[in-house]
Amino acid sequence: MTVYTIKKYDYNDYTIWNDFISKAKNATFLFQRDFMEYHKDRFEDFSILVYENQKLTAVLPANKKENSVYSHQGLTYGGLVFSSKLKAEKIELILDQILFFLKENQIENFYYKPVPNFYFPMGNNETDFFLFKRGAVLERKEMNLAVNLSVPLSISKSKLKHFRRIEKIHLDIIEEQNFNPFWEQILEVRLASKFNVKPVHTKEEIALLKQKFPENIKQYSVYQEDKIIAGITIFETQNVVKSQYGATSQNGEKVRALDFLFISLIEKYKREGKLFFDMGIVNEDDEKGYNPGLIMQKEELGCTVYSQDFYKISLK
Repeated sequence: MTVYTIKKYDYNDYTIWNDFISKAKNATFLFQRDFMEYHKDRFEDFSILVYENQKLTAVLPANKKENSVYSHQGLTYGGLVFSSKLKAEKIELILDQILFFLKENQIENFYYKPVPNFYFPMGNNETDFFLFKRGAVLERKEMNLAVNLSVPLSISKSKLKHFRRIEKIHLDIIEEQNFNPFWEQILEVRLASKFNVKPVHTKEEIALLKQKFPENIKQYSVYQEDKIIAGITIFETQNVVKSQYGATSQNGEKVRALDFLFISLIEKYKREGKLFFDMGIVNEDDEKGYNPGLIMQKEELGCTVYSQDFYKISLK
């Protein structure tokens, strides 16, 4: 007889959680505890471990806010993480156990945002289906732009023309270990002047995460005559490379340094066998729902649209 046990994560589960994440079918380094907890002061953790006959078989990175549980507000994506050996029927049983556990803990709403499909060639839609069958609604949908690196690139002719021209002016692309030049001279300045916002990560936080995940978090910067003019911060997973931050200075705009860097990195990671280059969402909080200029810019770099879905299920 199969017996499922559900428990909330605590610090004693650190090792078993991380070991499970490293072998799971549908996990990335964002689900490692060292990544989840860099901003633990901002979120009340409500992560869940699911045991089948005393063997860990699934985990749910999550946080709690008032009477709701989210998977996870501090992460780009979340969802139920499980073993590659787990079949759909068992995922259904596990989901029911989790929903029952949430109800027992007086949780009224469960918000669920799975990892975009292109991150996992083996698929990742089982939980979405079972949530829908239990009354979950699609609360929000975002357009996630990504380049499929497994097919011929479709970068626009105008972008490629400028790229070939820029190649001749001797810009230097450097993989940096120090994030300060990009953060202080480019990213913070541009975000403040254009949008009056700050980066989600402080330079201290990104440096800490780089220390924890040196093979996953990388900084590529463009220099012209020893002066930084553009940069892209990369989050690299097994199959996908994500441009977490990308920005350029006014001088960099004049020579299209950011496009030059994007195309260089797209070609680099295609050669290395990555499957997708993720350029993030283009949504806006207005009637149109997206940024036309941003989507055009990313499409000209070879992106197509993939869905990032957000579900809500009422447990009352």
